[in-house]
Amino acid sequence: MSHQIFGESENIFGYKDLRVELYYSAAKLTTYLNVKYSSKISPEKFDGIYADDIRKAIAEKIPPGFMTSLDDFIATLAKDATFKPFGEMLHSYKVERDGKDRQFEIYKTNIDEPGFREYHERLQTFVLWYIDAASYIDVDDDKWQFYLIFEKYITNGNPMYAIAGYMTMYNYYAYPDQIRPRISQVLILPPFQKQGHCAQLLETFYKDCYRRPEVLDITAEDPSENFQRVRDFVDAKNCFLLPSFKPEALLRGFSQQMIYEAQQKLKINKRQARRVYEILRLYATDESKPEEVRTDESKPEEVRSYRLDLKKRLNQPFQKNSRDYQKLQHVLAPDELSATLSNITGEERMKLLDQMYEELVEQYRRILERLAAS
Repeated sequence: MSHQIFGESENIFGYKDLRVELYYSAAKLTTYLNVKYSSKISPEKFDGIYADDIRKAIAEKIPPGFMTSLDDFIATLAKDATFKPFGEMLHSYKVERDGKDRQFEIYKTNIDEPGFREYHERLQTFVLWYIDAASYIDVDDDKWQFYLIFEKYITNGNPMYAIAGYMTMYNYYAYPDQIRPRISQVLILPPFQKQGHCAQLLETFYKDCYRRPEVLDITAEDPSENFQRVRDFVDAKNCFLLPSFKPEALLRGFSQQMIYEAQQKLKINKRQARRVYEILRLYATDESKPEEVRTDESKPEEVRSYRLDLKKRLNQPFQKNSRDYQKLQHVLAPDELSATLSNITGEERMKLLDQMYEELVEQYRRILERLAAS
């Protein structure tokens, strides 16, 4: 994601054997920045052309106070032993890696926690490298809350911590007297990815919301495919236990009872409840398995009904566009209409619906595979 620092081309001009070093200590996130190279272009020899100012480009994105001496940086690492996580610990769990149990803890805090504002200034710089189209949030707004994952380990008999990931959440107002938490940024740092931490973080956040009667339901801001996959897994696992999401109910179609129960018991919004219904109904129809290994109980009419139900939902945007197209015909000239809308034929629409259906079912199958393995 270096294009958010160095532009869309992600090129740095004017150096040979370039090495940019940006180090963070594991707990306090003390930062070290250095630029190394074997040679650099000279403006005197290249008609006044200067090499890119790498240090300036990065320094504009990270908080002041970073170190440029490696010896000084190494000398500060011992201070990580005194670090304590911010806020309230909500959950602890273990992950087995390489035959060993590693312990992790999840904390909830806000920007008024002593020392956290400065810590967050360093923490948020990770999003520029690992989240596309990321931007810094306005922490002066007290509606922001933060959930942080730390690995806890023992060194020389003392507990120490390393940041593993974090999530930001904004409490939006919901009429008349409730709130609608919106998940904004979620980042698990690369050394900790594909270990189940995002699911643990999401479950912990959900449970925190369950105990708050003012929470109406939960939303997510522009979720990435990876995050949506984790969200689908967690929500499907939780909804699987609800009476309205039992197989016999799923085969009857999406219902108001599903919307109500998902919102009241799990704070899941209507749109996400519909998606969970589609995932679990796929399992109920047995279409989640390859055709050659489906059971004798598989009923073709159930599979056909599922396809029609899903395609009907996928077709809704086309129906809306069709109505909009008819309205625009009355107010736009033909050339303006052509430039405004790209009208597709019925045959093209059917092919597109088939493609969208197959891609969506493939996504859902991956969720079901993880559910089966959990």
